[in-house]
Amino acid sequence: MEISPTRNLRRTKIIFTIGPATDSEEMLRSLIRDHYVDICRINMAHASHDYVRTIVKRVRKVSAEVGREIAVMMDVKGPEVRTGDVDAPIELQPGEIFDFTIKPSGDIEREEEIRSVAVNYAELVNDVEVGSVVLVDNGLIRLEVLEKRETLIRCKVIIAGELTSRRHINLPGVKVNLPALTKKDEGDTLVGIEAGVDFYALSFVREGNDLKILRKFLDDNNAPDARMIAKIEDQQAIRNLEEIVVECDALMVARGDLGIECPFETLPLIQRRAVKECIRQRTPVIIATHMLESMISNPMPTRAEVTDVANAVLEQADCVMLSGETTVGKYPVECVDALRKISKSVDTTGTKSDFASFVELTTDKQKLQHSAVTMANQFEAAAIICFTRTGSMAEGVAALRPQSSPIFAFTNSDTILKHLRINHGVIPFVADFDGEPASTVENAIKFLKSEGFIIGGEKIVVVSDILAADRVIDSVQLRQVD
Repeated sequence: MEISPTRNLRRTKIIFTIGPATDSEEMLRSLIRDHYVDICRINMAHASHDYVRTIVKRVRKVSAEVGREIAVMMDVKGPEVRTGDVDAPIELQPGEIFDFTIKPSGDIEREEEIRSVAVNYAELVNDVEVGSVVLVDNGLIRLEVLEKRETLIRCKVIIAGELTSRRHINLPGVKVNLPALTKKDEGDTLVGIEAGVDFYALSFVREGNDLKILRKFLDDNNAPDARMIAKIEDQQAIRNLEEIVVECDALMVARGDLGIECPFETLPLIQRRAVKECIRQRTPVIIATHMLESMISNPMPTRAEVTDVANAVLEQADCVMLSGETTVGKYPVECVDALRKISKSVDTTGTKSDFASFVELTTDKQKLQHSAVTMANQFEAAAIICFTRTGSMAEGVAALRPQSSPIFAFTNSDTILKHLRINHGVIPFVADFDGEPASTVENAIKFLKSEGFIIGGEKIVVVSDILAADRVIDSVQLRQVD
């Protein structure tokens, strides 16, 4: 576990995306043991099924060797609109008239002087309106719809660029009628279930029902314990944010497509709203995309990137995520180290958001968790120690964002330990639960003291929902370390 000479424990979790730069056993050992990454993400936009099987086994093997189990996330590709193949790059010119077709070009009567590309989405003509904006290749190319025909939309190039094969298309403000879970997603998810993936991130979630579809698929295929992460990436998702947070197990603010689909100046406000809503509903939230983009090719982050990461930490997001920085970047270890340094610095001196004050307390257990956090804050406790079989006790305490006390969560389940890797400020351990709750607590305190997490004379708060005999006992207590 990560512990500094001042025992300042990083609260913001780190997700790295695995790829050629990080998929060796040597690199995984460094990231897991020495740099304390929490979750390994596999991006199914690029990974094969064999790669998934290999990587999950490798992560489990290295985790076991270093004695620190991390979680694995599969990011399923989700529904998307893409251009088809082109024989050679098309250099679009400003003001040029250009067609997007929904059938092979040989099936369409065309005007010879107008160039075109096919699109994989058959309902494109029905969904867009004249005047709509079409963005291609992450918004680098911009067109405006001038005309709709039965088999094509005719556009005018506003911002020109080079169009190559299979480029992603964004339709800002347009509700597209694509399935929540594609056939490719289903096949990928089945391989993830086989391999034992812990989290499934569903791309382009637009409404709560999209997650119900994924949940049913997981349940129907014997993966009821798998957790779902909703990636919000367009305006429809923002409109349905509250219901999406209700249905998901965690939310990812995927700022790549989100920054294309929404006016870029609104992105900081959207991020802030999403973090606040997730904390209010006790749902973990991940900030992703372009966190340290410049470090793909440079050993140091830009000052703007440092501020961006610090802002996510100040907002008290549960996780920050690296993508290209750790898949193909030249400096993956330096990227993770930068996140650690920024997070720990802000945790020590920064004034955090007060979003946890908006959490509603509706059950006795939630009120118990609030009492534990209040007690820890008032007594400046060195730690909050949680005992949980399902993870809910530690998750509830984490959602309330203790001011300075790390949360040490003890569970008797390897699965729950990996699920708790996503929660803000939670450091999980697997432990046997003694039949006597007092003995379980004492063993945990002895362990934390032996590892240097707590020292004699410090105050700690203990909160539990452990099983004693045939009943669950919920309790909170203030103790002093012997």
